[in-house]
Amino acid sequence: MSPETWPFGAALATMVGLTVVEGAGLLFAQSPSHGLDSMLPDMPEGLEPALGWLHLGRVPILVLLILFLAGFSVSGYVVQAVAGTLFGSLLPWWLASLPAALTGMSCVRAIGGLLARVLPDNETTAVSEQSLVGRTGMVTQGIARTGMAAQTKIRDANGDLHYVLVEPDIAAETFAEGDSVLLVRKAGARFYGIRNPHPELL
Repeated sequence: MSPETWPFGAALATMVGLTVVEGAGLLFAQSPSHGLDSMLPDMPEGLEPALGWLHLGRVPILVLLILFLAGFSVSGYVVQAVAGTLFGSLLPWWLASLPAALTGMSCVRAIGGLLARVLPDNETTAVSEQSLVGRTGMVTQGIARTGMAAQTKIRDANGDLHYVLVEPDIAAETFAEGDSVLLVRKAGARFYGIRNPHPELL
């Protein structure tokens, strides 16, 4: 709790809080990490190599953040413990944060890579969500009406399954579970669709 270690304590507390939120969401069949991923803008083309190195788009961003915070906090305390043993005093927090941040990034790279290999395909957002516009899907949970979205499963061009929130694009329409819809546009975290004019395409 000393001033020299406050960033690492804050990171540890944040990591625990995010883990609790994610765990609580899973108990109610809701994934906060998936919801957060759906709200993020598409990855800029020029940044794909750098961000891909951190497995963005292959592992939920909330999980990557937890990995970084874990590596940052643990390594920060280790650095300060070693400094206290060798020099008899702790390093300034900003100086100890430099190697801790590098360790946190290394955790994201190493452990995130392992998670990317074992996560099922329907958890990935490796393709742009904008590419789902024009594809058909089926409402799986809830009733969609103006101002209220329902969960809908969509397959992308690779055949991978995605679960997205869909709201009727036409105010008078409603979609119930089992209805086939055609996605016509995306605004923010939500897609907007119309009743599939060709259900045999689903």
